[in-house]
Amino acid sequence: MLIREATHSDVPTISRVHVDTWKTTYGGIVPDEYLANLSYERRENGWVQILRRAPADGNFTYVAEDEFGEIIGFANGGVERTGDPVYRGELTAIYIRQSHQGQGIGRSLVQIVAERLGQLGLSSMLVWVLIDNPACQFYAALGGKIVYEKALSMGGKPLVEIAYGWVDTSVLRTR
Repeated sequence: MLIREATHSDVPTISRVHVDTWKTTYGGIVPDEYLANLSYERRENGWVQILRRAPADGNFTYVAEDEFGEIIGFANGGVERTGDPVYRGELTAIYIRQSHQGQGIGRSLVQIVAERLGQLGLSSMLVWVLIDNPACQFYAALGGKIVYEKALSMGGKPLVEIAYGWVDTSVLRTR
C-alpha cells in the first residue's frame, strides 16, 4: 500500500470511493432515497473545489493506493472548521472501500493526517461521525474520546453526529 498526497487527476476516483463508501457504510442509517441520489459527478465538482482551495485554506487530502496503483481510500484534514479552542485540527473525511477495510489502511491515513496537522502546528484533532456509523469503534480504538454531540437531518431523517477528539495527536503519529 502507498499513501500519497492527492492530485487533481485523482478527483474522479476519490469521488467514486466517496460515493460508494457512503452507500455501503450508511445503508440503514441514512434514508435510501438520499443515498440513491448521490452522484459521482456532484462529488467530483465538490472535490475539484476542495483541492483547488488547498493548501491555501490549511486543507489537505491523502489517498491510499493498493499494489496495482488503484485508489482504495482517502482522508481529508486541516484546520478545524469552527474555530474550536481545544481541537484545532480536524479529520474532515476518511473513506476506505469496504473490500479493503480492517487492513490498517484507516489507521495509516489517520496517522498521516495527524502528522500533517503537527507540521501545521496543530497538535489536537477531532472528527465528526454519525453515532450509528460502525466506524465509531475505530475512532475509540485509536483513543478518541467523545467530546461533542449535535443533531442534524439527512433526507428528512433526524440523526445524531458525535465528535471524537484527541487533545494530543502525538499518540496517533506514533502508531
